[in-house]
Amino acid sequence: MGKGNKLRLLVQAAAAALSNGYLAGFAAGKIYTGPLKNLCVPGLNCYSCPGALGSCPIGSLQAVLGSRGYQFSFYVVGFLMMVGAVLGRFVCGWLCPFGLVQDLLHKIPLGRKLRKLPGDRVLKWLRYLVLALFVVLLPMYAVDFLGQGQPWFCKYICPAGTLTAGLPLVAVSPALQAAVGWLFAWKNLVLLVLVVLSVAVYRPFCRYLCPLGAVYGLFHPIAFYRIRVDREKCTSCGACRKACGLDIPAWQTPNSPDCIRCGDCARACPHGALSMGLSPRKGCPGRAPVEPLPEGQKPED
Repeated sequence: MGKGNKLRLLVQAAAAALSNGYLAGFAAGKIYTGPLKNLCVPGLNCYSCPGALGSCPIGSLQAVLGSRGYQFSFYVVGFLMMVGAVLGRFVCGWLCPFGLVQDLLHKIPLGRKLRKLPGDRVLKWLRYLVLALFVVLLPMYAVDFLGQGQPWFCKYICPAGTLTAGLPLVAVSPALQAAVGWLFAWKNLVLLVLVVLSVAVYRPFCRYLCPLGAVYGLFHPIAFYRIRVDREKCTSCGACRKACGLDIPAWQTPNSPDCIRCGDCARACPHGALSMGLSPRKGCPGRAPVEPLPEGQKPED
């Protein structure tokens, strides 16, 4: 493991520890409800996790949209816009606890590693469908007789909530153990499928299902933290794509909405043509000009 990967792993672990640092909650099986819970953290981090000190922006957005008294949160939307405009999916690559879980699972040396799932181009749109349907529309319009909606994504899909909240709470609470039913079984099935897929495919949840990644990815064309391509140094050799776990041709689409800003592409470039950092959009081309390759020739593997 290179220095860059070690640094990212340390930052990920530190971010997970900070956002889930209420150790007394894990010991007692109780959810922290102090003043810090009024603040959002950048990554996917379940409110109901016993150790969670802050709130997940996706869970917070659903809570507001599904509330009978409120249907818009300037704070949550403003937070998502600010983080997205500055960092984009850097949050996914460096700060999200569930991203760390997927990274560690993919390091397990079992079976054949796949670059992508069959139907990848179509599956990538699922995260936008999840965002629109489960995070926004259903909480707003699928309401009970009191006009109250539900957090559909958190309740029916979110694997981070199952892993960090559902399983720990059920493990220490006999009352919850007696009450679990089909929904808990369904959530565990979703988690299990993603765990198995994460061993074979790099970050399947981030690629195909995460609504938070979908939001941050929308800001990549304008985000201040971005990948820059030196047009004079780039030879379109394809080394960046080979190093990218998400199979992104960084020399063509350096600021793809799929990119999690891990930095592997920049470290792999043999010509030093790629760099990453905070900079205004002006003067940082989103696409390097690509010299056409001879007919039948592919970028170097």
